[in-house]
Amino acid sequence: MSSPITQAGSFLDWQSWHHYLTQYGLPYGLRVVYAVAILIIGWWAAKIIRRVFRRVLQKRHVEDTIRLFLSDILYILLMTFVFIAALSKIGVQTASLIAAVGAVGFAVALSLRNSVSNFASGVLLVMNHPFAVGDFVELGSTSGTVEKITLLFTILKTSDNQTIAMPNGQVMNNKITNYSDRDTRRMNLVVGIGYESDIKLAKSLLLDIAKADNRILTEPAPLVAVKELADSSVNLLFRVWTQRADYWQTLYDCNETIKLTFDQHGINIPFPQQDIHLYQ
Repeated sequence: MSSPITQAGSFLDWQSWHHYLTQYGLPYGLRVVYAVAILIIGWWAAKIIRRVFRRVLQKRHVEDTIRLFLSDILYILLMTFVFIAALSKIGVQTASLIAAVGAVGFAVALSLRNSVSNFASGVLLVMNHPFAVGDFVELGSTSGTVEKITLLFTILKTSDNQTIAMPNGQVMNNKITNYSDRDTRRMNLVVGIGYESDIKLAKSLLLDIAKADNRILTEPAPLVAVKELADSSVNLLFRVWTQRADYWQTLYDCNETIKLTFDQHGINIPFPQQDIHLYQ
């Protein structure tokens, strides 16, 4: 049917205008109104869902950067569905549009598969919470203090003040040791003494060292025992517990104190040696 503008060559063909608006304009106008309503209600609902999602992540102590990013991703996905629903309401065939979006998403995912893997691993790290910012951890063969957990990398600061960025996928695929998760740590020292030295005296001296240091806990009680009879020494196990914050300094001080104490009491700390016998 031709429009009333072209019919009879006049803009004033009111009967044609009425028929045109009734048959085409009003139904299409209602579709537009419904589409706009879907957009407004969907936008309002998406904002509420994003706000609630952010609060849930905040209660789980998710880092701000990841919390905001995940909530924005959720918002974009919700608004995409709302937009597609609005387009379908005005008669647009959305099946091909959805297929195109899916194809583009699949292509992007293939080209960025390593980044997607790191991102997914970062989400798992945040959700499972094996460590937090400020924890001293060992990730595979790398150890350091966690400075930041980003979407793709975990940032560590080593003891010699180097910054290491480990991909989150690599973090998830390695053993994670968190030294900051507990309030106390056990210190294991192996002290070798010569076979000619007095074992009972050496054990007594080690226990005295543990009792004299107020950073060493009395519970669990310190343990001193013969660990093994090695090739060049009798190895004593010196096992004590300290507060996490005192661990390293206590370790260094105990090494020094043991050496000085053993020297004062004639306890020999041998170095590896071999006896060579020559025969004529």
